[in-house]
Amino acid sequence: MASHHSDDEHEIYDEADHLLDMGFRKDIEKIFAAIPKQRQTLMFSAIIPDEVRQVFHIATKRDFEYINTVQEGSKDTHSQVRQMHLVAPLDKHFPLLYAILKEHIADDVDYKVLVFCTTAMVTRLVADLLGELNLNVREIHSRKPQSYRTRVSDEFRKSKGLILVTSDVSARGVDYPDVTLVVQVGLPADREQYIHRLATAKDLPIGKAPVPSVDPDTKKKVERALSNVEMKNKEAAYQAWLGYYNSNKKVGKDKYRLVELANEFSRCMGLDSPPAIPKLVLGKMGLKNIPGLRSK
Repeated sequence: MASHHSDDEHEIYDEADHLLDMGFRKDIEKIFAAIPKQRQTLMFSAIIPDEVRQVFHIATKRDFEYINTVQEGSKDTHSQVRQMHLVAPLDKHFPLLYAILKEHIADDVDYKVLVFCTTAMVTRLVADLLGELNLNVREIHSRKPQSYRTRVSDEFRKSKGLILVTSDVSARGVDYPDVTLVVQVGLPADREQYIHRLATAKDLPIGKAPVPSVDPDTKKKVERALSNVEMKNKEAAYQAWLGYYNSNKKVGKDKYRLVELANEFSRCMGLDSPPAIPKLVLGKMGLKNIPGLRSK
């Protein structure tokens, strides 16, 4: 965003760490090419990893001033949060998520839960599913218009007794008070993203019990709810899942295994065979002749 004052040019970049990581670098360089050399540039971010500091020179003079607003020695939010992780096969993800949420809601009338998903389409799928399971759910992701996202975000900030399912991208720079539980479904893209997902739950010891048991009844309920989710949303989630993990350094390394996992994800949604993906998309992903994929 740039604002004009007589002859001076001021530019302000929020979430600078994400703007400068490789995704937006080209766009930022274009902006710089188009604006006056005489300018003031301000960059803000909650976390500034070293590799981002190295690209600050794109935006600033060599002798830029670095102002740290966090007291020396004060602990990061994420180091004060009680964290648990759970490794489960894909076919248990949805039933486990439902069981964890049900248990938490039963324990706390004032529950306020954030569920993070990896992509917009997976977020939509999970929100649809939880809605079918009669939970009080809202969703925020890039496919929703900004006005809608702002409205839902405000509602969640002010309310209790609510579950917000959100994608990573929408999770940056938001701050919700009194969050009682944060659930992250799937692998965050990197360590920074994980911390961002946590930092939205301020000052919280997030405790989680060991693996909740999923009884056959819960499993049935989830399967029934999944069968009510629109087919096109499942297809979009499958393609998004494949794309997301394809670019994950660890999961995406072995393309054969990746496709096996994606097809397992497809089965978890109750689909008999994996949805077909446009040839062009498969080409872009570098997955042209991998067995198990259907193209159209």
